[in-house]
Amino acid sequence: MKVFLGGTCNGSNWREKLIPNLKIDYFNPIVSVWDEKAQLNEIKEKNSSDFLLFVITPLMSGVYSIAEVVDASNKNPKGTILCVLDDDGDEKWTKSQRNSLFAVEKLVRLNGAFVFNNLEDIILFLNETL
Repeated sequence: MKVFLGGTCNGSNWREKLIPNLKIDYFNPIVSVWDEKAQLNEIKEKNSSDFLLFVITPLMSGVYSIAEVVDASNKNPKGTILCVLDDDGDEKWTKSQRNSLFAVEKLVRLNGAFVFNNLEDIILFLNETL
């Protein structure tokens, strides 16, 4: 079993908190240089992973991860996991941002995918899949 660790970058440390607790294999797409080779490797890893995890935090600067998780929840709901964290360091969502993310969570859940709001529940869920 393998999980792709997608979602917020921008200096967020959610991956560093998650990875040491995983009992399943994972792919961390964070690289020092984002080039065509890294992009092709990410596509390969997404296609070979059992789960696509998207952790969204207030450090998110772009919206592509939101598009990815909605797309994945349509194409492979039982292999898609969304987690929205309410804070990341000192950063927090505005009320309107969080309300919009609640709507995304609802959409993803209605598609049949998994939705969590903390890393601990994701760790339990993924480690129980073994």
